[in-house]
Amino acid sequence: MNLERLCHDGVAAVKQAASLIRQQRESFSVEAVQRKGIRDLVSYVDIETELLLVRELHRLLPEATFLTEEKTVLSEPSDLRWVIDPLDGTTNFVHGLPVFSISVALLQANQLLLGIVHEVNRDECFYAWQGGGAWCNGSRIHVSGCQHLRDALIATGFPYRNFDEAPQFFDALKFFFNNTHGVRRLGSAAVDLAYVACGRFDAFFEYHLNPWDVAGGALIVQEAGGRVSDFRGTSDFLWGKQILAATPAVYDDMLQAITRPL
Repeated sequence: MNLERLCHDGVAAVKQAASLIRQQRESFSVEAVQRKGIRDLVSYVDIETELLLVRELHRLLPEATFLTEEKTVLSEPSDLRWVIDPLDGTTNFVHGLPVFSISVALLQANQLLLGIVHEVNRDECFYAWQGGGAWCNGSRIHVSGCQHLRDALIATGFPYRNFDEAPQFFDALKFFFNNTHGVRRLGSAAVDLAYVACGRFDAFFEYHLNPWDVAGGALIVQEAGGRVSDFRGTSDFLWGKQILAATPAVYDDMLQAITRPL
């Protein structure tokens, strides 16, 4: 398998999907929104985008199965799986806030082979393949050179389904408010990870995320020179519902801050 070629072909498919989202946004009505939960929205744009991605990615790699957010295709787990979030940041999209993205990754067993995150409004496509470095619109990217947590800009996301860990989460936020350059919440975990990879953020953490939220961006961070783990410092960030991504010099301090006792 030529991962570089497959990644570039995947980027072309994702750009088709991004064009569809931009077209649909012009005539989108909030009345078309369905609710999976009070803060968990889905629209026909999510569905149509996912169908396009499944069709194009199946054409590129017919032997691969799919793990998708909207479950437009149901397939058994296999050695090769595409992991797709067709519209990460649906709530932003619905309200006209210009931060939403497409996230695609290819998994072999539990190993990430390639990742693509396309931020639709800025038309920035971040991508990486295993061993090939990280890229944005054809230019190589790297995580920031931030050396101290006090100089870091942190990204996070707020929980919207499970609030069991909220006390520890807000305790960590308070620590970061007092000990960093600040905390930002954009509303798209895939964009947060891409921005860590290119040095706009120095770290990102969030809990109760799904594999399709983080798979694409996680590999891009790793190939850009960053560190990615769950909150225990292990590699179970795809299935463990927790992710920390950071530039190497601030990773240990981030991990300590988000896991310290209340």
